[in-house]
Amino acid sequence: MKDQIKDFIKEFVDQYQRELLWKEPLIAFAKASDPLFYKLKSIVSSTHALPTDLLKGAETVISYFIPFVREIPLSNVGGKTSSRQWASAYEITNEMICSLNNELSEELTKWGADSAVLPPTHNFDAELLVSDWSHKHVAYIAGLGKFGLHHLLITEKGCCGRLGSLVTTAKLEKTERPSGEFCLYTYDGSCKMCVEKCEFSALNLDSLNKHKCHEICIQNNELYSDLGETDVCGKCICVVPCSFTNPVKKER
Repeated sequence: MKDQIKDFIKEFVDQYQRELLWKEPLIAFAKASDPLFYKLKSIVSSTHALPTDLLKGAETVISYFIPFVREIPLSNVGGKTSSRQWASAYEITNEMICSLNNELSEELTKWGADSAVLPPTHNFDAELLVSDWSHKHVAYIAGLGKFGLHHLLITEKGCCGRLGSLVTTAKLEKTERPSGEFCLYTYDGSCKMCVEKCEFSALNLDSLNKHKCHEICIQNNELYSDLGETDVCGKCICVVPCSFTNPVKKER
């Protein structure tokens, strides 16, 4: 069933494209009983859900990363506001993830498994800015990558893209988490480009001011209100060594 799920996600993303926005997704699987899910209650928020909170009999969490094509991050270099292309890609990808999860859930039902569908974003406390289901932490648990200095997940295809996940009763073999680092700063201290690219000092070497970061995202949402929900920035990851690949792998 793992191969069927991977094929379904890849084919769905490919066929959904009205214009070229995405490269082939990365897909990974975590055991719903993984102890790291319990740790999210202390790392992210005490209200962070466990897979079994979302679905009775949960066995597996399916996590995936959908990388943007290079042109989209390249459009978001420079300036203080997000590019229209970056904001549009964010909105369209969120819509696509909702459709993908709904249709994948239907397929899982055909294969005899229940599932719980999660939204791609806007499932967080607006005051505390903490999520009840953090896709980036779930992706880490599933083995899709490691965190960078920018507090985002770096995968083998970089960090410029969107994450999605779904909980299911299907019992599937887990993906092994990678060893080693994916962030050059964590690896040998050689890169701080994400911090340097943050024009608003929300991101620093030792901290992330989530409220300041969110404030900038809201400003972009107002700027591109005609596109839908575009509360996004992304300046810190466009374009840096980890935008499109795991840069540490190149160093080895």
